[in-house]
Amino acid sequence: MRKRMEDALKAADGYVEIRVQDSASSSVGFRSGEIDKIAASTDVGGCVRALVHGGGWGIVNFNSLDNLEERVREAVASSRAIEPEESIELAEVPQVDLEFEAKIEDDPREHSIAEKYEIIKHYDELLRGIDDRIIDTTVSYGDGFSTLWFANSEGSFFRKERMDIVLVARAIAKSGDNVQSCHDSWSSRGNFSVIKNKEKEIARIGKIAVDLLDAEQVEAGKYTVILDPRLAGVFIHEAFGHLSESDFIVDNPQAREMMTIGRRFGPPELNVSEDGTVQPELRGTIYIDDEGIVCKKNYLIKDGVLVGRLHNRETAAKMGESVTGNARAQSYSHTPIVRMTNTTIENGSVPFEEMIADIENGVYCIDAYGGQTMIENFSFSAGHAYMIRNGKIAEMVSNVVLQGNLFETLMNIDAIGSDFEWSVGGGNCGKGGQAAKVSFGAPHIRIKDVIIGGK
Repeated sequence: MRKRMEDALKAADGYVEIRVQDSASSSVGFRSGEIDKIAASTDVGGCVRALVHGGGWGIVNFNSLDNLEERVREAVASSRAIEPEESIELAEVPQVDLEFEAKIEDDPREHSIAEKYEIIKHYDELLRGIDDRIIDTTVSYGDGFSTLWFANSEGSFFRKERMDIVLVARAIAKSGDNVQSCHDSWSSRGNFSVIKNKEKEIARIGKIAVDLLDAEQVEAGKYTVILDPRLAGVFIHEAFGHLSESDFIVDNPQAREMMTIGRRFGPPELNVSEDGTVQPELRGTIYIDDEGIVCKKNYLIKDGVLVGRLHNRETAAKMGESVTGNARAQSYSHTPIVRMTNTTIENGSVPFEEMIADIENGVYCIDAYGGQTMIENFSFSAGHAYMIRNGKIAEMVSNVVLQGNLFETLMNIDAIGSDFEWSVGGGNCGKGGQAAKVSFGAPHIRIKDVIIGGK
């Protein structure tokens, strides 16, 4: 494959890159006792992306590896035909020659579809049997293995394998007009056993959905809240991380003013980092991005101050900053755009017991059900929550929606826990019509004066 790609690049004019991907996947899903999907598929394809001086990006997708040289010529011709409003430059980067093998402990390809079917069917039956008020269940499994080859006209080459295994479960419970739900997911980068023996976790999903039916709706107001590590991770990813993706910043004067390097964003204890290499098991670990840039740890907030943002080669050149290894494409048929990988609020020093001890009337928010952001404003629904009364966890409450301004909220963080953990769910992040596999991590964090919508 390498020789074919490098031979094709001899037809290059300007900058040209070729990505070729070979992938295979299987999936099984149940919904309320009925098989929802069962499938296995393979796919081979690629993309040539070209940029000639004074032109725009010329892109050609293909599903046949024949005539790669002609695909290169077509991409170059397309680039030459485009007249961008301003010249596109690429940041200079070192040449790479690397290979990354998937670390597989228990290969899902060695387990039959029939075995996967029985496991998922069992979990669906378990979930449906928890309580008569559970009216809908979904349990799904998926795995995929891919090999990606990359070569460009600057002499860089890499080959990268990737394995993904994901289990997702959801329960919806109903009592009268009251409908509540709970979901969870688990993932691995190479160990099929991660989906086995999950009976206790599956039962927990059903129990929370049912318990929420009996929970009172939270009183609307302003509270001191504690976010559990998963919700804190979702919050920093969604509300802050996307603002750090520089393709959002580069042509947006409002965003550039908001995201000024050196601006204080939070207390001195707040450190936010992004790292596509930190742990091999995480979904966001990619090692090298889809422009051939080796990933590294990038601080976004250091000691409460904004110190960095995320780039591809184009945005780095335009803003005069260094590349960060964050150009990512969903597949060979997509163009790399600036995306997060593994995003974290780094560990603090406050034990959970101390964090909660002096709260007279607050809310402990656990997991994330959904949310939206609009520039610096956000709205997130907690998966479930409990009142905090006189320093103790009290009754469960439902329909907890956190609202606010990102910058005010970050400044209102007044305690960062000492119990950092990674979320190992099957998270995908949507942007620009693409889904990227991501992870996030955080300790518990405490925030004062958070507006919570409710009754």
